[in-house]
Amino acid sequence: MVCALGIEGSANKIGIGIIKDGKVLANVRRTYITPPGEGFLPKETAKHHREAILGLVKASLKEAQLEPADLDVICYTKGPGMAPPLLVGAIVARTLSLLWEKPLLGVNHCIGHIEMGRLITGAQNPIVLYVSGGNTQVIAYSNQRYRIFGETIDIAVGNCLDRFARIIKLSNDPSPGYNIEQLAKQSSRYIKLPYVVKGMDVSFSGILSYIEDLAEPGRRQNKRKKQQEAEVIDYSQADLCYSLQETIFAMLVEITERAMAHCDSNEVLIVGGVGCNERLQEMMRIMCEERGGKLFATDERYCIDNGLMIAHAGAEMFRSGTRMPLEEAFVTQRFRTDEVLVSWRED
Repeated sequence: MVCALGIEGSANKIGIGIIKDGKVLANVRRTYITPPGEGFLPKETAKHHREAILGLVKASLKEAQLEPADLDVICYTKGPGMAPPLLVGAIVARTLSLLWEKPLLGVNHCIGHIEMGRLITGAQNPIVLYVSGGNTQVIAYSNQRYRIFGETIDIAVGNCLDRFARIIKLSNDPSPGYNIEQLAKQSSRYIKLPYVVKGMDVSFSGILSYIEDLAEPGRRQNKRKKQQEAEVIDYSQADLCYSLQETIFAMLVEITERAMAHCDSNEVLIVGGVGCNERLQEMMRIMCEERGGKLFATDERYCIDNGLMIAHAGAEMFRSGTRMPLEEAFVTQRFRTDEVLVSWRED
């Protein structure tokens, strides 16, 4: 039985999790929240993480009712993510590894999401839709690799939602995407937006530019001026949020269904922060049921970035014999999902 402590800090959340033989012992987290209309910058985010991380480590050990000696391995997010926040987690992980004389493992952030989703839901070999603020990928497992079948060719779906929330000055508490979801529930008026699926890949940047113009007609004085003069713009924020969700989620459902058909799969697992969205889950569930399949999804405890997913993926790596020398304990902002050898799976 492997007992692992995981540190996640790739974006605006800093989390510590402890897991032992698949049993959740602790999962604590803090979020860096900025004022409405503002995003989170790497330097300020790292400062938030530095101030919170040691208290979270202590809180996780207390919640798990463990001492450092009870741990088998220290795990941290190696990437992908924002460099300054990632470094906070890596430095603390290296320090604890040396201080407590425990092995150290760097974990791929996406692999953490996938393995946590599989553990919590019991999904065996699903098509994975990984949707977050920094990533959008459709993934399937084959020959000890998580293969990327399709992905965004520009910005991630979560980034699209977050940036639109900033344009219309929605609160970042608890998250911009959550507040867009709640506002969208107040409307059923669909505004036709660009729908950009290119084979198995998707694009969100043009959709974002288009809906930003609808939200702030005067933002670009010359572009689409004639069209704006000819139309009466009376779209509410709820209309725009509803239309944006319906459009981009339909795109994601389309490429996920195509991956299901290609792999002859009847399971879909949604992971990542955007995976908490109930409307996305509903649309994906309808598609799965029409194909005789099943949807697997988790709630905000496990969808949103958390240290537990890093602990679990690291424990699986450690159990399968993976080891990492201290000199390789660095971080990288770009770390592809399919770069990781999935040594703990043999199916």
